[in-house]
Amino acid sequence: MIDIRLILADPDGVKAKLAKKGCEVDFAKVTELDAKRRELIKKNDELKNERNRASAEVPKLKKEGKDVSGIIARTKAIGEEIAAGDKALAAVETELNDFVCALPNLPDDDVISGGKEANEVIKIVGKKPEFGFKPLDHVTLCTKNGLIDYERGVKLSGSGHWLYRGMGARLEWALLNFFIEEHLGDGYEFIMPPLALGYNCGYGSGQFPKFRDEVYWVENAEAEGDKKKMKFMLPTAETALVNLYSGEIMKENELPKKLFAYTPCFRKEAGSYRSEERGMIRGHQFNKVEMVQITTPDQSKAAFEELVGKACSLVEKLGLHFRLSKLAAGDCSASMARTYDIEVWIPSMGIYKEVSSVSNANDYQARRNGTRFKSSATGKNEFVHTLNGSGLATSRVLPAIVEQYQQADGSIVVPEVLRKFVGTDIIR
Repeated sequence: MIDIRLILADPDGVKAKLAKKGCEVDFAKVTELDAKRRELIKKNDELKNERNRASAEVPKLKKEGKDVSGIIARTKAIGEEIAAGDKALAAVETELNDFVCALPNLPDDDVISGGKEANEVIKIVGKKPEFGFKPLDHVTLCTKNGLIDYERGVKLSGSGHWLYRGMGARLEWALLNFFIEEHLGDGYEFIMPPLALGYNCGYGSGQFPKFRDEVYWVENAEAEGDKKKMKFMLPTAETALVNLYSGEIMKENELPKKLFAYTPCFRKEAGSYRSEERGMIRGHQFNKVEMVQITTPDQSKAAFEELVGKACSLVEKLGLHFRLSKLAAGDCSASMARTYDIEVWIPSMGIYKEVSSVSNANDYQARRNGTRFKSSATGKNEFVHTLNGSGLATSRVLPAIVEQYQQADGSIVVPEVLRKFVGTDIIR
């Protein structure tokens, strides 16, 4: 969440940054609630001081043989006023917190305003494949070679689902093995988190409450109205990893933490039925290897560049044509201050599709989940920065491989880095 002190100190500056994301906000409510909060705190402090003074008089007066019943009655009344004040203060703080938590993250200063139309292509890697024959789309190629069974995937789970068969399953697993091998080689710690997460994880990552309808909830009659018992299916490993140290104070020399996880991901919001997004381009369940770094603010910029470099390296080693784009503020997700997308070329669609988003949340997520470190420079507990990047999602990488590596007879050349995992050079 945004630091409320920043909002109170520079409401116009914060408002201007949020406008870059298309978020128009009036901070009059924040100012009003903060003033009320301060007033309640001041009044309660005064009452507590009065009660303490009165309580201190009781033993003295008793020693002098004087009647203390009036003072005791007054301290009891003051206690009731304090309890009422604490309740009112809690209500105001909840309202204030809810308001601030609903706000998206502030974009970094160099991130321009606008939506997808304002995204900037930073670099293009490789050349678009040229075919001396009429190329096929990935759905046709995967069906022809028995890699993906779309029909039975739908039969088992409905639209937006598929199943891998034979060499298709081996190619998918080869991609995951390749990604894992690369991350281990770079010194990242391998994590396999639970797939059903508590509400606190969605809140701590910034996805809840605004985007709570985009995940699959696990039915639990006991959890009705109790957020501590609510569980949802993980939409991305980021949701788990950025909460790994929630509520903890980390040692500065432990940072940065470099983590990665393999998980299936479950997303309710997928489900576009446009013809160009058929097959595996969008789905309700897909496999992904996710990278996360937890850093000090000073390490944050270098960590972002490292994650971008790693994601690009994976696509480049697969020999795929792709581009790197810097997203405008309005195209960044709500929790992120900056995002670069790695977008792979899908020949049959004639467009680039994102296979990795690398993002920096700065301290937005850490403020929500309470992840801090003790700074050696200030001696104070400060919020960490959290960064994430897909490394990579397979549901678009596999179609890109199938289409970019296809041959005239419909067979598919296996990228060199995957051959030791797949066990063959060509799939036919």
